[in-house]
Amino acid sequence: MTRNTYIFMDFDGVTHPWGEVEDFRCLPLIEAVLREFEEARVVIASDWRMLFSMQKLLTRFAEDIRPRIAGATPHMLPKSGTELHGLREREAMLWLAQHEADHRSAAWCALDDAPGNWMTRSRLLLTDFKRGFTEEDAAALHRMLRNFREGTAESVGFRAGAAAPVSLWAARSIA
Repeated sequence: MTRNTYIFMDFDGVTHPWGEVEDFRCLPLIEAVLREFEEARVVIASDWRMLFSMQKLLTRFAEDIRPRIAGATPHMLPKSGTELHGLREREAMLWLAQHEADHRSAAWCALDDAPGNWMTRSRLLLTDFKRGFTEEDAAALHRMLRNFREGTAESVGFRAGAAAPVSLWAARSIA
């Protein structure tokens, strides 16, 4: 049995371009990739989790994908401005610790348009906030999920619009 892979997903700048109509126009492309990886579970890491109920958020997803929405990350309040950097990743790690017995070795990645939210760049698929999730991002997510499935995901990072994985160093220098 394949263990779950968790995708911590932002909405604005991912499921639709940031600052445009919040129509989730890119979500069907994300869902198409998810359908190829039964072990993939989505955890909502968007600020939308604080504005809408889980029931309301679930309605954004296709009916066959809804059972694979594992929840939403907890909201942590930073004590200072310096704690904002990497805050989404800390929230994601808290969620993993609460939901996975072996959380330190859990397979996870993030879909986000803001690199400052995530310290572990090798797990971040960075989208272009002006375009949202694209075909190129779908190919990168597919590779990333396949690498998790095969146990080879630790050494590569992904960037917005990248046609191929880039080295961890390059991923850090991009963001």
